[in-house]
Amino acid sequence: MPRGLRAPGSALRQFLSGQASAGFVLIGAAAAALLVANSDAAETYFGVLETYVGPLSVLHWINDALMALFFLLVGLEIKRELMDGQLSTPRRRVLPGVAALGGMVVPALIYVAINQDGGALRGWAVPVATDIAFALGVLALLGKRVPVSLRIFLTALAIIDDLLAVMIIAIFYTSDLSFLWLGAALATLVLLMGLNRMKVVRLWPYLLVGVALWVFTFLSGVHATLAGVALALTIPIRCTPGRPDDMESPLHRLEHGIQPWVAYLVIPIFGFANAGVSLAGLGLDALLEPVALGVAAGLFVGKQIGVFVTTWAAIRMRLADTPEDATMLQVYGVALLCGIGFTMSLFIGLLAFDDPALQSQVKIGVLAGSLLSAVVGAAVLGLSHPERSPTPNGRGWPRFRMRKD
Repeated sequence: MPRGLRAPGSALRQFLSGQASAGFVLIGAAAAALLVANSDAAETYFGVLETYVGPLSVLHWINDALMALFFLLVGLEIKRELMDGQLSTPRRRVLPGVAALGGMVVPALIYVAINQDGGALRGWAVPVATDIAFALGVLALLGKRVPVSLRIFLTALAIIDDLLAVMIIAIFYTSDLSFLWLGAALATLVLLMGLNRMKVVRLWPYLLVGVALWVFTFLSGVHATLAGVALALTIPIRCTPGRPDDMESPLHRLEHGIQPWVAYLVIPIFGFANAGVSLAGLGLDALLEPVALGVAAGLFVGKQIGVFVTTWAAIRMRLADTPEDATMLQVYGVALLCGIGFTMSLFIGLLAFDDPALQSQVKIGVLAGSLLSAVVGAAVLGLSHPERSPTPNGRGWPRFRMRKD
């Protein structure tokens, strides 16, 4: 691993603001998956992913078990920022929550409006989710052009977004939810909270019980990656104003310990396993089909409108503070990146429809909407250049101008 990965500092913040190489690895893995899935090696590629190892296929081990580490890392960073960082004030906590809600409602309404007469309303939730890994990968590629505050804002927004998406899956797309195992998972979570209240600072008891939490969550029918976030919220943190990266804090030790593995192993494996979509039989004319059009429009149009308008409204109504050092143009660029649905959208689409034809429409809609959101969002953020313009109350938006270079 690069020596810089071992330096002190917030793990996820380092990944977002300084580790553009991790973003290149992620995007490269996704591109490689698309190439392999549409080559002579496609049969081997899909065959390996569908191979069962014990009770789960390789793909399920990656999505349900390996990605729990990513959600654990993000959960640790969110807790840290809520208690001792950028989201430590109530006003800053409101903004990502409001933006996430708007970014889910508007895409769903757009999809329903396009498909209200087509009999495919079951897919209304396909465009509501943001793909955390790919959105953060695009931001990583942009480096220091994007303020850290906006990166943290997108992280918090995407986590809330995906947690809401998981709830949607559990409520609307889960047919065999086991309340017995769900109760066991909740009991395990209570045990973790008890360890925190007893001021246990060693990490191994939390991790050991966390494995049981993942197993019970998986058996309950709820998406197992939720266990990673739940575990993170119970890890003790030592708040140290002015020195927020105290390595004596259990949360910081765990965060720094797993960050390199998540950035350079977990996320690329996840991208390679899920980005491999076969484009055989999918033409551009398929984008005009109701489901494909609803998904693409929901992601590209609905997400940017829902996130940006609700963010702007929350600021204007003084419900929240503006992200530090951010311009309105940059906020709009982040709103565009929220339209990268990709993996979660594909997952929900496969749950929503059994018809291969409708599944094909979902795939091309997700690909088109996510690609447009990534390219346009990256272009907007790449061209933006902040120019501070202080306001009397400190809450106004800075001016913005286009980059000349």
